Amino acid sequence: MAKDNRSLDYPLSKQEFDYIYSKVPRLTVEVVIRKDGAIYLTKRAIEPCKGQWHLPGGTVRFAEPLTDAVKRIAKRELGIIVKQLKNSGYIEYPSHYLKGLDTPVGLVFEIESYEGNLEPDDESVDSGWFKKLPKGMHADQDRFLLDKGYLSA
Repeated sequence: MAKDNRSLDYPLSKQEFDYIYSKVPRLTVEVVIRKDGAIYLTKRAIEPCKGQWHLPGGTVRFAEPLTDAVKRIAKRELGIIVKQLKNSGYIEYPSHYLKGLDTPVGLVFEIESYEGNLEPDDESVDSGWFKKLPKGMHADQDRFLLDKGYLSA
């Protein structure tokens, strides 16, 4: 890893990231995977939102096509190769702003087909299939999942 904490996976240093996204909204992509009426969630091992259940996702890089971002994040966070996907809407994150973090806007993509086995990376402490909203779900993703019918209360 370079001296300023940059890598291929994280092209901005923490200082650059924090500075840029304190000034502008941060575009993210969120991943929905469904099977037998359930969706796959992971539990965050890192900040922000450590300990909360959430949709896997991450920041879109400068000039990165959205579908490439989904494929990159699904490969890194879940160990899968995305074959087919569709856009399912968006999530705004006022809880981040209210906690003094940033202001992400997440475009949600449902993975319709993929190759590989779901194997979350070390950014997650747990994962599983859910039909109902779990306790400790990310505060802004819960409403989206309920409204879209992905999960029940």
